[in-house]
Amino acid sequence: MERAPSFAGVILAAGQSSRMGTDKALLPWPPRTGELPPSKTSFLSGAIRSFLFSTDFVVIVVGKNEEILSPVAFAEGASVVVNPDPDRGQFSSLQVGLREVLNRGRDAAMITLVDRPPVGRATLDKLRAAFEVTPDNVWGVVPQFDGKHGHPFLVGRELIEVFLQAEPTASAREIEHRFQDRIRYIEVDDPFVALNINTPGDYAALLTRSL
Repeated sequence: MERAPSFAGVILAAGQSSRMGTDKALLPWPPRTGELPPSKTSFLSGAIRSFLFSTDFVVIVVGKNEEILSPVAFAEGASVVVNPDPDRGQFSSLQVGLREVLNRGRDAAMITLVDRPPVGRATLDKLRAAFEVTPDNVWGVVPQFDGKHGHPFLVGRELIEVFLQAEPTASAREIEHRFQDRIRYIEVDDPFVALNINTPGDYAALLTRSL
């Protein structure tokens, strides 16, 4: 029997973006140079828009950047939850977001990082469809492109509970590997799932992929 989960979207955006030199959530999307007209969309707003098609609501986990990211989130119809101590690391932000998912009565989540280019709707539809037909002993679905695992990944109640019971200093990747037999990996035709944009050079390289 197919599952019919009610998904929440969780976007982790509490990092300091120290290597980029500016908040990655606000980078123009699609990428822009000075020779191109300015974009009205950012990494954050693009991620929210892509998730709104596949989830009931979207939660943005912010930190010290709450003041600058909240207006973007609210304008796109998303809500904001604050990690009170983002210096603990990214996993602590994941826990903050997942607690909000459970508090709002959902038991499944679609999770991504704000420094990943927004993926296409076809990718999200494929991941969600794959999750809905997995047996109960599968707790999550992770996309992969060219052998590399990526985001967004989908988790059910079982894996949410495992994440929440771990220490805030834990790693989602370590937990994923520990429960690898509970994860289904889905090949997608979308290189953005495996891209991580950390530096100005990474962002510049993205121009050649998206134009």
